[in-house]
This record gives sequence, C-alpha cells and structure tokens, in this order.
Amino acid sequence: MTKDVAQFYDQFANQQLKTGVNSRHLSIISKLRKAGLQPNHNVLEVGCGIGTVSQLIAKATPKGEVLAVDISPESVEQAKSLWKDLDNLHFEVSDMKKFHKTDMLFDAIVFPDVLEHIPVEDHFALFETIKNHSHSDTFIFIHIPSPRFLEWMIANEPQKLQVIDQPLDTGELVSKLSSNDFYLEKMETYPLFYKEKDYQYFVFKKKQAIKKTNHRDKYTILKERLWIKIKQKLSAF
Repeated sequence: MTKDVAQFYDQFANQQLKTGVNSRHLSIISKLRKAGLQPNHNVLEVGCGIGTVSQLIAKATPKGEVLAVDISPESVEQAKSLWKDLDNLHFEVSDMKKFHKTDMLFDAIVFPDVLEHIPVEDHFALFETIKNHSHSDTFIFIHIPSPRFLEWMIANEPQKLQVIDQPLDTGELVSKLSSNDFYLEKMETYPLFYKEKDYQYFVFKKKQAIKKTNHRDKYTILKERLWIKIKQKLSAF
C-alpha cells in the first residue's frame, strides 16, 4: 500500500508544480503565523509534496530550521531543486513510520492537508512519533478539508480526489492527540474556495499545568459587553 501511495504522489508532483502557490497555501501560512510560528522556530512539516508550503514556512522562520518530509521520492527531489537557495530548508523522504531523530525536538509540527491522505489506523502511531519529537512548548498545526465538504466531494467530484481521501472525525482526531499529551487550543472551520465552509484547521498544544494566570483588564471586558449589547440592538432593526 505504501509503495502504491508513493507512486501516486510521484506522478502528482508535476501537477503540484503547475499549480504553484494558491490561496490554500497562503491561508495555511497566515494561520500558522497566528498560531504562534516564530522566526527562530525549528519546524517539522509532514507531507510537504514539492515544498510549496515548506518554502513559505522557511521564509517565515529565517533564524530557525525547517525539515520537510514526504512519502514521494520524486516530490522530494523536485523540492530540493526548486528551493535549493533556502539554506534553512531541508527535505527528506519518509512515511513517518520509521522517523526517529534522537537529537531533534521541534517547536512547531505542521500537517498541511495531509492527514486525510494517511490511513486513519496509522494516525495514533504517527502522533506517538510526533510526541517523541516535541518539547513542553511545541504546538501542532493541522489543516484539512472539512469532513462534510470532503463527503460532498466523494459523492459529486471523486475524480478530483487523491489515492486516499477520507473525511476525518473531529472527536477521534482530538482523542488521539489527547492520548499523546496534546490538548486542543483552537479549531475553526472556514470557507476558502466555496461559500460552504470547505476547510478547517486545528492548533494543539502540549499538556501542562497552568503556572500563573492574570485577570483581564476590567475596562476591556466592559467594552466587550457594551459592544455585544450594541450589536444585539442593531440586529433587532
């Protein structure tokens, strides 16, 4: 099965090359920055393809390093050629099943529309591997098609789908990451290419006890309450 998937993406690499950077890639890097990506972060990207998102991450982390992996040898070779001028960007062929970097912990781990292409039964082991390459401040960023939208695609436009394209249950995803010591910090489903909310993203952070917290400024809270009341009155007209 792994060999068949790799061969599919070897052929898919040329299509990615024609597509180039599109709105989905730009949305991912924008939301990744908002999730906490910093210029000095060391990042692992899983499912990099020809490096379209990888190079955006590398440019956003000029003082860090980006390791981008993919199951397709052809995709990785193209990526190495395309982005050879980015010194902080490195590519490697891996399906993550034997991924083991004893001396590498990552600040951010990114799944840019790849989890839906990895068999669900492999997800728990994948997240175990991620856990072993994370530290107390690591965050995970996951971007996927929304399940309802992908179900619609399967029923109406299956020719546009990849060799594995499965809707992912949010509860199962959260449960598997929770079992590997991550908690859900944020989730949003939003429209990108369609008026229907066709994509969603998740931010997971490492579980740890809250050491200190502060009250919010009371005037900020008051302004928020007043704004809510104003909107309610406006909506009544």
